[in-house]
Amino acid sequence: MSEESVMGGACYLLTTSELVPGDVIATDPEGPWLVVVSTAPATETRTRLRLRPLTGGSGGSGVERVLPRYERQVVRRTRVDPEGLPGPAPWAASRGRRVVVTGLGALSPLGGDAPGLWQGLLDGRCGVSVMRGPGFDALPVRLAARSAVDPAELLPRAVARRMNRSAQFALLAAREAWRDAGLDPAGSVASGLRPEHTGVSMGTIIGGAPVLVENRLALDARGPRAVSPHTTPMIVPSASAAQISKDLDIRGQSRTFVSACASGTEAIGQAIDAVRDGRLDLVVAGGTEAVITPEILAAFAAMRAVSTRNDQPEHASRPFDDARDGFVLGEGAGVVILEAEEHARARGAHVYCEAAGWGLSADAYHMAAPQPEGRGIEAALRRALADAGASLADVAHINAHATATIEGDRTEALALGRLFGHQIRDIPVTANKGALGHLQGGAGAVEAIAAVLTLRDGLIPPTVGCDDPEEGLGLDIVRGAPRPLPPCGNLVLSNSFGFGGHNAVLALRRL
Repeated sequence: MSEESVMGGACYLLTTSELVPGDVIATDPEGPWLVVVSTAPATETRTRLRLRPLTGGSGGSGVERVLPRYERQVVRRTRVDPEGLPGPAPWAASRGRRVVVTGLGALSPLGGDAPGLWQGLLDGRCGVSVMRGPGFDALPVRLAARSAVDPAELLPRAVARRMNRSAQFALLAAREAWRDAGLDPAGSVASGLRPEHTGVSMGTIIGGAPVLVENRLALDARGPRAVSPHTTPMIVPSASAAQISKDLDIRGQSRTFVSACASGTEAIGQAIDAVRDGRLDLVVAGGTEAVITPEILAAFAAMRAVSTRNDQPEHASRPFDDARDGFVLGEGAGVVILEAEEHARARGAHVYCEAAGWGLSADAYHMAAPQPEGRGIEAALRRALADAGASLADVAHINAHATATIEGDRTEALALGRLFGHQIRDIPVTANKGALGHLQGGAGAVEAIAAVLTLRDGLIPPTVGCDDPEEGLGLDIVRGAPRPLPPCGNLVLSNSFGFGGHNAVLALRRL
């Protein structure tokens, strides 16, 4: 590609933190056009850009610039492959250790484990039903996607009664992922790990808040002696991470992330950083939620955020569909085991894929509505690609957030279209919430597991409920039946966006 052909294209402005490999920029007003090879944080306020002359000038040598994170750069619409430029490749980006996924665990409306989740998605089943009983019958919305199994029935009674339902889900998913990674159920020491170099990273939104409601009702009905002594430790959002840490003897870190519906995805992203930077060898990471209560359903109904199809539960959650009318509340948990590749190989672990990178951004716009142009979503997507050292051409598939709200789905589609341009029409997109409902803090982790299994099996599950896609979205939505993963590209993106403008995107790469 010639410099003249790039000069003839349109240009736009981006901050340095939004640049991705393949962008064509000029860091000096009179200087040559340069191609972004990689980006990395230099400090909290500055970005390190590794660049290469577009025309291979100066022998094709590398160029480095350290610029303020929010300094605006002129970027040409034309993107190029840095590897295809003449001259020797520049220095490799120092990205730390490669992080891989070695274990999966899930409890969801489609099954009591990760295989059940995956088979239900491939079969196009829907886990939504009508809630019945005291407290639910008088609600204007009675739809929810209950877990296919009751976690309390899978734990000893003495253990279950000391844990909120969300923590029960999380513990069982973590145990499954731990076993799937080939680790000893007795914990980190029995597994030959260094407990101080293992960690837990969990996301949730509401945590044990339903326990507080239950005990308030008990207080009103029967007095103070009816309030459980376990109430306080059960209501804290960090209870799930703490229970996993205790159960598996994990002593390095036990962290909890609360960022609305992006919580599970952020928890996995933060775990990627911890392993890549060498702070931990292995992390149990994911998200969990269990808030199908009359109080929560009534609150979402008052917002007009949820579907009102009480007479058609199996057709209520309709991502990207022209007739969508809101999301459906779900429950469950998803957990992945992340570890340094050399650590996994040394112990002979099975590797699913690489956890290549992630991106985070904030809309700074509204507590319940997305920024209309999707600028925050686009920024998170760009940062995930940059963090993975990937280009737009590397993306083979996108697992969309797509909650089935009118503006949410449109905004996500708009951001994808603006970032990928016409290329977005060739990238198959799916959305799991038509089958699962919206698992809130657990959604990102469960959907990340679906993305991992898409890479493993080369199959993209269909979007349940999307019978008539809204005209003008410009997306290639997988519908009706599973579709083979395209052979071109090696990256899958998994999107999560939440109330308050929290945006998080995972980039997963097949090995």
